Amino acid sequence: MEAPLIETRGLKKYFKTRAGLLHAVDDVNLTIKKGETLGVVGESGCGKSTLGRTILRLLEPTEGEILYDGSDIVGYNRRQMKTMRAQMQMIFQDPFTSLNARMSISEIISDPMKVIGNVKGKKKIKETVKEIMDLCGLPERYVNTYPHELDGGRRQRVGLARALAVDPDFIVCDEPVSALDVSIQAQILNLLMDLQDQRGLAYMFITHDLCVVRHISDYIAVMYLGQVVEYATRDELFSNHLHPYTKALLSAIPTTDLSRKNRERHLLQGEVGNPIDPAPGCRFTSRCRFASERCKEVQQFREVSSGHFVRCILVD
Repeated sequence: MEAPLIETRGLKKYFKTRAGLLHAVDDVNLTIKKGETLGVVGESGCGKSTLGRTILRLLEPTEGEILYDGSDIVGYNRRQMKTMRAQMQMIFQDPFTSLNARMSISEIISDPMKVIGNVKGKKKIKETVKEIMDLCGLPERYVNTYPHELDGGRRQRVGLARALAVDPDFIVCDEPVSALDVSIQAQILNLLMDLQDQRGLAYMFITHDLCVVRHISDYIAVMYLGQVVEYATRDELFSNHLHPYTKALLSAIPTTDLSRKNRERHLLQGEVGNPIDPAPGCRFTSRCRFASERCKEVQQFREVSSGHFVRCILVD
């Protein structure tokens, strides 16, 4: 059985506030194999982006392990992490603010090569920049243009090209298409999938769009208030979703199928729980219509069928 490229064990990220500790990421256990995509979905503020940044150690974890190819990188020093940066990259949500407005496209793409040192010599760097631009669908005429001269789709292609400049194995895609038009979204998604096939890349794809995550993911993790409440393969999650929060998310997907216009809807009521020093029970209790006294007990993230994990005491 193939070993995972990325694995987290009991990963936690807390932020100190005046009111107490904010549990942004709490006891997350995930695995991503080479060539696979893990989709991470949930409402805004559930901890998706914080999870991605913590795995890359852009944020230091409070507790837990982050294994890359079997090695725990939490204890790596600055020099070791510089080497790891060549293996683990990120594509940000906003394709404009994530790019340096004072640098040309060629400078933006070549800068990581110069920092990491994986490509040396001006001539070789220039050739590599052109190769990556061509790979990402950027015509050579854009080599000396600046981010403000490009539209959103091309800017995001530049962000992808910058990530590919150091030839990584793993990329965190933090809602890379949410700020783009639908037609441009499809182009970027197809480009990501083509590059994955060509290079065997592993992705963590963070989004709130369930249609997008269904299109691109192999596995899906559903997050709520810092915790993964359900984890399964894409097909299993959409056909046999078990957690009440997952059911509510999937029932909200718009459909043009008139035969499904009367499908059951799972409407959420109540207030979102407080992520600051939360009680040990289920964090979805305040919005769950199935909540009972048992939900105040500690919830175990358990496997209910092969590869299907749920954090809910009511699921047998």
